[in-house]
Amino acid sequence: MAATKVCNVRFEGNVITTTVTASGAAVESWLDEILSVHRRRLHKLVVGLDVEWRPSFSRAYSKTAILQLCVGRRCLIFQLLHADYVPNTLDEFLSDPDYTFVGVGVAADVERLENDYDLEVANAEDLAELAAKEMGHPDLRNAGLQGIARVVMDAHVEKPQWVRTGPWDASSLSDEQIEYATIDAFVSFEVGRMLLSGYY
Repeated sequence: MAATKVCNVRFEGNVITTTVTASGAAVESWLDEILSVHRRRLHKLVVGLDVEWRPSFSRAYSKTAILQLCVGRRCLIFQLLHADYVPNTLDEFLSDPDYTFVGVGVAADVERLENDYDLEVANAEDLAELAAKEMGHPDLRNAGLQGIARVVMDAHVEKPQWVRTGPWDASSLSDEQIEYATIDAFVSFEVGRMLLSGYY
């Protein structure tokens, strides 16, 4: 069975429990837990979504290596490239129109998931568009996650270049990669939750 690792990532006073796995079964249990914990608000569930792939410095296409999902302080890093199988429950979760998947540049991420793994995301909202509209700051349309997190959450997100452009296709991710991927998905979730509920 594919290896699974659970670790705690700290960010601005939050402790985020992250499951890092290439196991379809581990993804199924993560989803079960999310649906059970949040069952009262499933009709308006907000999910932070991001993907990473190994940067290609030529014209060669790099397949999506990992999918990050985050709800509350629970994150999943699913190593799609090394997965033993991609569970149907993940497909059902992503394609549920009641859930809102949020991220910066999320349309491109959604397109990659569909092209690379035939996974369809039914309802995605771009945080740059959302922040610009909700906060009356048109300039946020061109902002990255760092800029948006600063305005919405007053949070400082570090994105070291050497981690961002690192080997996301590795079978074993480094602690720095796990931290980076977790914080991206968690901050996407938090910003999305705040903007969609009007608490900012």
